[in-house]
Amino acid sequence: MQPKARIMHLPVYQPGKPIDEVKRELGLTDVIKLASNENPFGCSPKAKEAIIAHVDQANIYPDGASVELKSALSALHGVTPDQIVFGAGSDEVILMIARAYLSPGDETIMADRTFPQYRHNAEIEGATVVEVPLKDGTHDLEAMLAAVTDKTKVVWVCNPNNPTSTIVTKDEVESFLARVPSSVMVVLDEAYIEYVVDERFPNGLELVKKYPNVVTLRTFSKAYGLASLRIGYGIGRPELIKSINQVREPFNTTGFAQAAALAAVQDQAFIDGCRKANAAGIVYLREQFDRLGLRSFPAHGNFVLVDCARDAKTVYEELLKKGVIVRGGHTASIGFPTMIRVTVGSEAQNRTFIEALTAVLQETAVAAE
Repeated sequence: MQPKARIMHLPVYQPGKPIDEVKRELGLTDVIKLASNENPFGCSPKAKEAIIAHVDQANIYPDGASVELKSALSALHGVTPDQIVFGAGSDEVILMIARAYLSPGDETIMADRTFPQYRHNAEIEGATVVEVPLKDGTHDLEAMLAAVTDKTKVVWVCNPNNPTSTIVTKDEVESFLARVPSSVMVVLDEAYIEYVVDERFPNGLELVKKYPNVVTLRTFSKAYGLASLRIGYGIGRPELIKSINQVREPFNTTGFAQAAALAAVQDQAFIDGCRKANAAGIVYLREQFDRLGLRSFPAHGNFVLVDCARDAKTVYEELLKKGVIVRGGHTASIGFPTMIRVTVGSEAQNRTFIEALTAVLQETAVAAE
């Protein structure tokens, strides 16, 4: 038996190393994971209570239409229920968009260093991927606009961008959208929006109301701390969401995920606290990188991409030996060979990371002499 020829070259997604695996392989007792942009503060206590309360319904199929959660998000975001589609994480919504809108011969545009699932799912559908280089770690919207042709079906803009944590501003996005043909879908992936404190950042919900070809993606995996439950969503005009829903698998989000997300939405105080702690963490890390003479991109998500000015694989491996898991820029999914991506952790985790990084930089500098 032979699979589709066009998937044979596709890499299997490699997540950050699990803590238990590192402990077992290296014989360590204390390990912190700052590799996958997870929330170091967990999730809302209300979400935990909802998960426990749902145990007695584990034998029952979840609500395939996610009615209660859809109603809560409609109220929160000021949209109608038919403007929302749910996925097992926002990455499944990416998959559904590609399945619903991309065919062989179509073109899709994205940055050359961004969330890899845009490319992955486009190639599965046989579409031609057009990658536009980042400019100073940020989406070059002018170059992306210039790349649009009559074959372009979807443009992906990750904002804040993963892995650089940079943003494109409201003015930049508005100027871009005003000139993109209405026949081209623009997907604004705002997985990290809850962490953004910069007033120049655009709100995708406002853009959805203004531009009929815009879809914004959100997730409960990051600030809401529900990564293991796999639930995210997309918001767009009803006609777009209907098309995406037509390729959605039945019962694609679990009852546990829906219950936890519903409770989490009702605890915005938890999100506010995480946002403030994350902003303080970014300030601390940037100060420490300056002290160490390291350059990093301006960070707006819950992670920072920092240039260690040496082989990223070496830095990654040496940090691992000290019980700190980060994401090395040498990997294909990151694409910055001298940089590492580190999640903003708790105050204690951030200090542990900086202590380990300081030691690794000193050790590797000595080794290079």
